[in-house]
Amino acid sequence: MASTSNAKKKMSLQKKHNLIGWAFLIPASLLIFVFCFYPMFQAILLSFKKGMGAAQTWAGIANYSRILKDRTFKQCLFNTVFYFIIQVPVMLILALILAQLLNDATLRFKGLFRTMIFLPCATSLVSYSMIFKSLFAPDGFVNMILTKTGIGAVDWFQNAWAARFVIIIALVWRWTGYNMVFYLAGLQNIDQSIYEASRIDGATAFQQFFKITIPLLKPTILLTAIMSTSGTLQLFDESVNLTAGGPGKSTMTLAHYIFNISFVETPKFNYAAALSVFILVSVAILSAIQMKVGDSRD
Repeated sequence: MASTSNAKKKMSLQKKHNLIGWAFLIPASLLIFVFCFYPMFQAILLSFKKGMGAAQTWAGIANYSRILKDRTFKQCLFNTVFYFIIQVPVMLILALILAQLLNDATLRFKGLFRTMIFLPCATSLVSYSMIFKSLFAPDGFVNMILTKTGIGAVDWFQNAWAARFVIIIALVWRWTGYNMVFYLAGLQNIDQSIYEASRIDGATAFQQFFKITIPLLKPTILLTAIMSTSGTLQLFDESVNLTAGGPGKSTMTLAHYIFNISFVETPKFNYAAALSVFILVSVAILSAIQMKVGDSRD
């Protein structure tokens, strides 16, 4: 009888725990569905229609066919892919090197250095865009240094390639510290006895970095790569606030273009929804490829 009553108590306690768990889970799940999945589903439906409001009619894949003929879309796609190819590897490699340097237990003021490198990602997007606009202005600090070194001033925001590199520099400056924090957390979870054993075996610092640190940080590197890919393909603030998409549309990103055709130009919400679905599918495909490449399990 005693064992039966204990079993009943355990069952009732388990039910209570389950109910408490569901009580926390259901509100959060509803909010995610209402504010994320439902709008996503509506955007996908909208991309297959034409017109606005009650006058909407089914258009099939007409909006997606239009993407292939849109020259502005091709320019924005080129810009976004260019930022992704250059900025993401540079940022992640730099973040990994900085994390390795700042993980040294003997380094003095490492807390200060970590904070200083992390602070840019806590800066307001508009504020840091204004700082970079002033730095790279025709009479700004960067041109002053270039003039004094004999290179000569560069019209950064009137030259397409120069403007693209300003955006890349700004992105690296802002997000390197953010990724560095992930790598620092990963490094501090690596058992130091592994490094000590490798030193006894005669491993150099470079061998330790490439044979121990990088393999053990692989899950963290994969995580930051996926987040950086998603963030770069949805890049918006720098294109709007730093270069306004100029000169012309030579620095405009896909997200900036979607914003323009939705709210700046004559609203084309159906076409904008099709472009948004394109970005969603692109992020999903690239993330899947990265996870497949990064998954070392058999």
